[in-house]
Amino acid sequence: MRFKDKIAIVTGGGRDIGKSVSLQLAREGAKVVINYRSNREEAEKTLAEIEAAGGTAIIHQADVSIAADVTGLIAATAAAFGDRIDFVVNLAGGMVARKTLAEMDEAFFDHVMDLNLKSAFLVTKAALPHLAKGSAIVNIASLAGRDGGGPGASIYATSKGALMTLTRSWAKELGPQGIRVNAVCPGLIGTSFHDIFSKPEGRAATAGNTPLRREGHPDEVATTVSFLLSEDAAFLTGVNLDINGGLAFS
Repeated sequence: MRFKDKIAIVTGGGRDIGKSVSLQLAREGAKVVINYRSNREEAEKTLAEIEAAGGTAIIHQADVSIAADVTGLIAATAAAFGDRIDFVVNLAGGMVARKTLAEMDEAFFDHVMDLNLKSAFLVTKAALPHLAKGSAIVNIASLAGRDGGGPGASIYATSKGALMTLTRSWAKELGPQGIRVNAVCPGLIGTSFHDIFSKPEGRAATAGNTPLRREGHPDEVATTVSFLLSEDAAFLTGVNLDINGGLAFS
């Protein structure tokens, strides 16, 4: 219970890696605000699991790429748990579609960048007045941010690479206030993301080329996020931590 009575916002916290992070933080005593954009059913399932285990959480619908929705998310957090926020996990995002440079237009570019980068900016900026010394932020980047991603993923990879740079910049800016900022960079993790955007034969080949010879599990990302939020990582900030089974090294 190292996070007893800590307040955590997890954007995109209802499913896949977000669900695992929400459950992990609640198991460790945090009061969790589970943000979702459209899949209320999955968010409610995650909430039910937390409550069944004796944890405390709420769900809140918000498109965190829209400033007004983010304002509502912060207000809902304060209404439920008070004015303090201890942890922010910027996890909301997505690829939207695989498109080559020739296929994409300005609207697609803006949409993907808003989902993955602007959302983290808006949520962190809105949360900042509520973050005290000892607070921590974890951004969810990607291996794609290091290697440019697979076919048709250039803008997704760019947004994640920018998020990694933003992590370093915020670490420098917020460190003097006692706020740590880190990121995790998952590789092939078994989620609906890859069910949608990756072909089975490609997934199998990637897993086979990974030194550990398998995909990662969302829970393995969640425990790493929990570590980075905890006092066990008190002297870590500006870190972009790879979670990819040895597939690639930074």
